[in-house]
Amino acid sequence: MIKLPPSSLHSGCTKAFNANINRLSRGGAHRQVLLNYVSMLKDSVPPDTFTYPSLLKACISLNLFRLGLSVHQHVLVNGFDSDPYIASSLISFYSKFGFTEKAHNLFDKMPEKSIVPWTAIIGCYSRNGDACNALLLYNSMQRDGIKPSAVTVLTLLSGVTEISYHVRCFHSSIVKYGFTSNVVLMNCVLSLYSKSENVDCTRDLFESMHEKDVVSWNSLISGYVVKGNTNEILRLMRRMRFEGVNPDSHTYGSLISAVSKEGSFEIGRLVHGQIISQGFELDVQLETSIIVMYLKCGNLEDAFSVFERANNRDAVLWTSVISGLVQNEHPNKALEVFRWMLDSRTAPSTNTLASALSACSQLGLLKVGTSIHAYVLRQRIAMDSPAQNSLVTMYAKCGYLKQSLAIFHMIEKKDVVSWNAIVAGHAQNGDLSMAFHMFNKMRTTHQKPDSITIVSLLQACASTGGFQQGKWVHSFVLRTYLGPCIMIDTALVDMYCKCGDVTTARKYFDRMVEHDLVSWSTIIAGHGSHGEGKIALELYSRLLRSGMTPNRVIFLAVLYACSHSGLVEQGMSLFDSMINDFKIEPEVEHCACIVDLLCRSGRVKDAYGFYKTWFHEPMVDVLGILLDSCRAKDLVDLRDAIASEISALQPDDAGKYVQLAHSYASNTQWEGVGKVWFQMKSLGLKKLPGWSSIDLQGNITAFFMGHSSHPQHDDIMSLLNILSRESGDAVFMADLEFCETDTPC
Repeated sequence: MIKLPPSSLHSGCTKAFNANINRLSRGGAHRQVLLNYVSMLKDSVPPDTFTYPSLLKACISLNLFRLGLSVHQHVLVNGFDSDPYIASSLISFYSKFGFTEKAHNLFDKMPEKSIVPWTAIIGCYSRNGDACNALLLYNSMQRDGIKPSAVTVLTLLSGVTEISYHVRCFHSSIVKYGFTSNVVLMNCVLSLYSKSENVDCTRDLFESMHEKDVVSWNSLISGYVVKGNTNEILRLMRRMRFEGVNPDSHTYGSLISAVSKEGSFEIGRLVHGQIISQGFELDVQLETSIIVMYLKCGNLEDAFSVFERANNRDAVLWTSVISGLVQNEHPNKALEVFRWMLDSRTAPSTNTLASALSACSQLGLLKVGTSIHAYVLRQRIAMDSPAQNSLVTMYAKCGYLKQSLAIFHMIEKKDVVSWNAIVAGHAQNGDLSMAFHMFNKMRTTHQKPDSITIVSLLQACASTGGFQQGKWVHSFVLRTYLGPCIMIDTALVDMYCKCGDVTTARKYFDRMVEHDLVSWSTIIAGHGSHGEGKIALELYSRLLRSGMTPNRVIFLAVLYACSHSGLVEQGMSLFDSMINDFKIEPEVEHCACIVDLLCRSGRVKDAYGFYKTWFHEPMVDVLGILLDSCRAKDLVDLRDAIASEISALQPDDAGKYVQLAHSYASNTQWEGVGKVWFQMKSLGLKKLPGWSSIDLQGNITAFFMGHSSHPQHDDIMSLLNILSRESGDAVFMADLEFCETDTPC
């Protein structure tokens, strides 16, 4: 490379070129900067120390790494590498492309270090997420007698993402060096404080600021969003206007987020109206927030009204709607919107596909899920981890564990969500052994189990009766101390209840630091399932005294408890209270509990009358409860009427035919039994074989009636024959003893 010699003739041209290049750089016209530099070289005008910083800035902005290397070579050839401004620009350039070590080497070679290169190297570490080394350099700079500038502190703060000891150190530096009047710097610190749980500290800092702009107000307001305090946000917005600062789209976005958290539908509509009147409706991010808010409040009509009026329906907006519908348990509507998106020829992102697959998981729609998977393969879409995790969950939820496991093994970077998906998949399908196998495999990797992993295992133990495994999980939680987690605590209570140890469940519940409605419903249902209805009612009263408002699930748990303890009057009273006092519309499950409650107390005709009144659509499972009760009470006419309804609703359900046959048999109506079995045979129906399982030294083994696939089948049958003979002899001897002692002469 030829070094251009400086001359008095060229110096004027150099200054002219530099003036133009610097003007373009300040205006963000970086391509023009590079074109002017090319013209400069063509005209044999030598660049100087004022030329290169703008060139390196252009390379950074346009992501032109190779060109930046060429510029560095020009700097070396022309002997400008010792200039502090050029060296600082080179440090920033290498920092931008992740070459931290190279940047630090350049910094170390500098003979004299002013505030400019110090700021550049601090920014290098800070922007690359290494706040610790950035702080060490910041302290070294001060020890060298260099006083930081406001830009230095701002650069240092740019890499800090969460409140910590470091932020408090930076805050003290701002006060020490008199930067408290710098609103940009104070806003940066305020923003970090607002992300913490300590709203009081954020508020104190805000009130101490001499000057506040809209960013300051937004930072304070976002702190209250974390707490979901809508009322305080509204008060701050009124004060904001009073002090002459107008809210912007970010302010309204924070307010909408708070409304979404609280589910305050009426406030949400008022805020939406205000946004329209302020002219912010065209903001895409704000439109997305409004749609999500309406979805969380359960108002699909208004959500779709905003969506249909949206001017720019990009992939982000489509994905937000689909994801919002899935998260708020509207999977059918989510898939409908997904089809609409494909019809509009908007290419779905991997996040869109993940949400659509989650909808399939909720509905158990294997066919639709595999169609989406096929679409991904046809379009050659590179699936990221979240989308692959959704595929694992979808196949597992649909019962296809082999496919689920195959996709899991294809994931290159398995995160904790991936492991949770495969552990939960096996757990939900009752495969406790494989769930624990994958859990143990997970522990051998760098991924640590989280609360979701533990809850999945505990739910599997609860559903399969794996008491020993459940206790092992409990001990694992105590050993590893995952921290207080209401989800894990509730899952432990549920596991102990469902495994028959309601005493331990209650002790654990009473030791819990915090209770939510889920934990209350779990312990109430636990006592109810063990026939302790009165204790369940006492717990319900305790819940009310705590100031919590019962929801649908709480009422379902307490009605279930009344049903299993024969507390008819209390159950009917609670049902009325749910409707009249708490304005909760009864769902099918609540009504089924009342039918069961009345049937268990022998009031079968009242139960049937209740069924006819409250069930607008026929429910086979509830009719099955009534059918069993008719058999117990010998209500032949009602039994036949219910049997006819069931046959009409589910003509191919073998279980219901067996239930009806048992009903006939209990009344010795063998002709009816014969007709039912003949009808089953003519329809080609077969009842699934019964099965049971045993837990032996932590291993669960299942046995199916009529199956001989167990590897120790012959040994098992031999032992059963021996036990059967011995038990028969014992019965005979007992009968003989009875005859000898109790038969009158």
